Amino acid sequence: MSRTWNLSAACLLACLSAPTLAQQAPLVPKQLSGPPEDFAAMRRLDPAASPILSRSALLPIELTADPADASAPARAHVDLPAEGGRLRWVMFTGDASWQPTLRGPDGQVMTPRAGTAASAGALSAASTVLGQGPQAQRGTEFRLDQAAPGTWSLQLRGAAPGHGYVLAEGAAGTQLASYRQAGGQWAGQRIGLDAVLTGSDAAGRTRMALQAGRIGSAQLRVIAPDGAITSWPMFDDGRHADGAAGDGRYGGDFPAMAPGTYVAQVVVRGTSADGQAFVRTAEHVVPVVARSLRLAGDTALAADAAGGRLLLDLPVATTAAATDHYRVYAQVWGTARDGSEVPVAWVGGMVAPRDGRLPVGFDPRWAARAGARAPFTLRQVRIEDPDQFVVLDQAADLPVTVSASRALATALRTPATAVTIDEAMRMGLRPQRSRLQAQAASGGRLLLVHGYCSEGVWPQSQFSNASTFLDANQNRSHDQFAQLLGQFGSQWTSFGTVAHSQGGAAALHLYTYYWSGLDQASGARLMQSVGTPYQGTNLSGILATVGSWFGIACGANSDMTYDGAANWLAGIPDWARAKVNYYTTSFKTTHWWVNDYCNIASDLVLSDPEDGTTEQAYGQLPGAINRGHTTGQCHTSGMRDPAQYLDASRNALMDANAAR
Repeated sequence: MSRTWNLSAACLLACLSAPTLAQQAPLVPKQLSGPPEDFAAMRRLDPAASPILSRSALLPIELTADPADASAPARAHVDLPAEGGRLRWVMFTGDASWQPTLRGPDGQVMTPRAGTAASAGALSAASTVLGQGPQAQRGTEFRLDQAAPGTWSLQLRGAAPGHGYVLAEGAAGTQLASYRQAGGQWAGQRIGLDAVLTGSDAAGRTRMALQAGRIGSAQLRVIAPDGAITSWPMFDDGRHADGAAGDGRYGGDFPAMAPGTYVAQVVVRGTSADGQAFVRTAEHVVPVVARSLRLAGDTALAADAAGGRLLLDLPVATTAAATDHYRVYAQVWGTARDGSEVPVAWVGGMVAPRDGRLPVGFDPRWAARAGARAPFTLRQVRIEDPDQFVVLDQAADLPVTVSASRALATALRTPATAVTIDEAMRMGLRPQRSRLQAQAASGGRLLLVHGYCSEGVWPQSQFSNASTFLDANQNRSHDQFAQLLGQFGSQWTSFGTVAHSQGGAAALHLYTYYWSGLDQASGARLMQSVGTPYQGTNLSGILATVGSWFGIACGANSDMTYDGAANWLAGIPDWARAKVNYYTTSFKTTHWWVNDYCNIASDLVLSDPEDGTTEQAYGQLPGAINRGHTTGQCHTSGMRDPAQYLDASRNALMDANAAR
């Protein structure tokens, strides 16, 4: 998520637009493997482990005219509980102009004026935006720092019917934790979500479920891919994947009949542990795919392949909606000399279906290292959509039939202690460069990579021997982004990357799954990033919800939600993460009594410290190299503090250490 940065004239000569996927030959996928020690890191997490934690509410508003008086202006109202003695909300109305009036529980009426400064007892108003670049939504922030306890009524008037959203802040001590229930995400299924309260007491101790308050009502507001909006109840009755009846955990589901991206908003109202009324929402971006592939047998076949390797063929059946490749993961288990089962390795990668099978590469030296022989078994097999990482089919156990294999017999003659894990064992055999490729590519390069829905952001003049990757104002999955980046980089023999926001995840995805110039580069730091939400950002759901009515030029991206990022990371091995050097930033704190932020609107939905898009906690990449956190820098230009990618000192350091 990045905002446009005006490139210099010199940069325009060196900045080349990324080719479309159809314009370039596809990248060669790697045949991934790793030791059994990686099994835990490559396991998909329970969705409950990556919940949305919300202390705010995004409430839809619809202005309607009084049917009894056609001349009356359109009206609407929304109730806002005053938590912690104050009210703070941002109103999004698109291009419409609405007149707000605030009525207190004691009958007090307040009308704000645009540009009014915040002061004790006064209702202030200030312009703001949510998001950046083409997906930005203009809004107005309202604040009342001394609000009488109780529920206030926000009354809205407009010249014509219309709709918008109010994003209201709640007290940090009461949070909604919401997550998707385990289950498939295929068209024709029901998608379930859970909701439970969490919070902290005065001593900072965590309060869960009934200790944090009581939910009085809970429902799902679902926006389908075609824009249709439906509501579905949530229950605490022990019959909707909600735990035990009356335990404070609510569950509900909705039908996803067609493939596409759904936005499922959990809306709860209730009373906090302190006796205050509250409202909270959590916005889930839920990709639903056509189930285009299934496992079609109960046995995998192993056969010799080039370079002394094996191919483990998974039997599959595909439909007309099948894609050209899928993400595959499986654990390989063998048999020790004493007859016991022994873990051998994990295998996987991006694999193209061929004649009813998915051929997964395997180096038999893993079997020698583990001291394993036939019979072999594949465990925890999963086949996923390559863009949203939705599991299309899986198997707990799949026996492997091994025909006479010269490659396996040769490998097993090697003592386990003599096997050293090398590149070929982890990634497969490097592809041979064609003569045409060798003529087209020359030398090394540093690629400067932007993020989601962005243009070039890096000041290229601060980097040497560098070119700017440019896929302006687009919404790409990590896999699509990575392929475009790899094809752009094929102009050079080798390259390293300095990336912003989603660009950091795309570079890591490229290095993990495809052969490219990253594998030819030399230098201290192969991949560097600033502000990348490796573990997701809560803004993804907020922007998707607001954009469903006003339109977001780039659309929703499920790879950058909390659970989408967790599913993606479940296929990124430690040896790839170790090649990443990353930085995070956040706003500068002025005084302890001042509400500091990078962006007014995103401050309501992100947890401090954050840069206006990426929270420091979710910008971490376990297994990678954390190069530090800087305060006083925001995600992009147009926020309160300078943009993080304009730090000349850090840019010089990254340039000096970059691989090329």
